[in-house]
Parts: sequence; structure tokens; C-alpha cells
Amino acid sequence: MAERLIQSIERAADVLGLFLTSHPEQSIKEISDRLNLSKSTVHGIIKTLEHRGYLEQNSENQKYRLGIKLFELGNYVGKHLDIGRIARPIIKDLVEELHETVHLVSLQRDELIYIEKVEGPNALTIYSHIGKRAPFHCTGVGKAILSHLSEDEVNRILSSISLEAFTEFTKTNIEEIKGLLPSIREQGYAFDDEEIELGLKCVAAPIFNHQGNVIASISCAAPKMRLDEERLPNVIEGIKHAAADISRQLGFNGNIASK
Repeated sequence: MAERLIQSIERAADVLGLFLTSHPEQSIKEISDRLNLSKSTVHGIIKTLEHRGYLEQNSENQKYRLGIKLFELGNYVGKHLDIGRIARPIIKDLVEELHETVHLVSLQRDELIYIEKVEGPNALTIYSHIGKRAPFHCTGVGKAILSHLSEDEVNRILSSISLEAFTEFTKTNIEEIKGLLPSIREQGYAFDDEEIELGLKCVAAPIFNHQGNVIASISCAAPKMRLDEERLPNVIEGIKHAAADISRQLGFNGNIASK
């Protein structure tokens, strides 16, 4: 049996949704015209939502805008979203697609923590494991996150950690590492090319929360010989798509927070 939907609540949801897809401030007539509802119906909905704090009226132009109650609810939802739970099925699908190991790291204060790892069928023994800290300067996940932090945050993090040379390819100069970040930010992904482990290559992409802040990143790790020129574009596309999917489910609307 089909579920019974309450028309008045559906209309109220349509009104609220209109502020997300149309203009941030709207009059009753504008809402009425855009939803093809009578002005009296819209007036009743608006006044009820205003009374409960979901809308508020701009006293200068008499138009309505989203209220503080929605901001409070959005913050609550954002704080209680479990990134691991959301990311797990997406990661499993990606591993099935790429047949390689996929990691998820979380930015916790100024540290990167591996919180998910799903190994591919041909996985090597890799540096990472759940609960372990990941270096910022020589991992794809670290550089993907650094590229979306402010300059002050990047300087603070890089000056407070040991820039250990894990391999001959590890970059340990702060200015050289910082020089990579603009292009990483622009292209939407980062590499670790044998920088933490010889023979290992990683592709990583950042994950954003509902406020547009970078909070995590996801990576595919594989032997360098398996990430050749023919296969690499598919891996990059898969990682970027998975990161975007996780971000969307965390409430990210595509607008990155300014730093």
C-alpha cells in the first residue's frame, strides 16, 4: 500500500527548497508564482514557518529568507554524520571497480588518521592500517588535504611535523611541498609517487563537509607498474568520483570554503 503523504507538509518543503534552488530572498508573490500556488496558501505556509524559526522576514524589503532554525538543524546533522559509515559502501564499490586497495583518512586537528582501508584482490603489504597516522608531506591523502587548507594552516602543520625522508623520492623541503599545492587544488587530485614506499603509487582526492571545509581524503594505492599511462586516467576518475559522492552525502553543495 502506498504511503500517505501530507500535502501541507509537502508544500512547506517545496517552499523551503525554493530558497536553495532560487533566490535567497523572496516575496510571497514570487513564491506563489514559482510554485503555482495561491498567495493565501503561500501566506499561511510562510507565516507558520516564520513562527517556528525556519524562515525570517527582511524588514527592509519585506521579503523572506531562511531562518536560524535551519542553520541549527544543518549544523546538528553535519556534526552527527558518520563519514566512515557513509564512505564504506562507496569504497567497497571502488575496490570492486579498480581491484586495488582504497584508503580513507580523516583530518583530526592537525593529524591524519586512517579510518577505513579496503584491500583489493592483489593487494601488497602497505604502510597503512586503520588507526595509524599518515604523514602529510609524502602521501597523496595528505597533499590533497593540504591543498585546501589556508596558508597559515599549511605553514603550521608542515613546520610542526618531522619531514622524514621515507624514500629517495620523498620531498622534505617545505617550500617545494607548498609549491605543489596550487596545481593539486586546481586538478582535484594528488599523487604519492614512491614517496612513502618504493614501488607504490597512490592517487588521492579531497572530501568536503556541508560547510565546504576539507575534512578527509580518499586514495587508491597500487604498485606503480599497475598504474601506467593507460590505466591511470580511469583510477583518477574513479577516485575523484568517489570523493565527490562521499562529499555530497555529507551535505557538500560544491562551494568550497574560502581560506
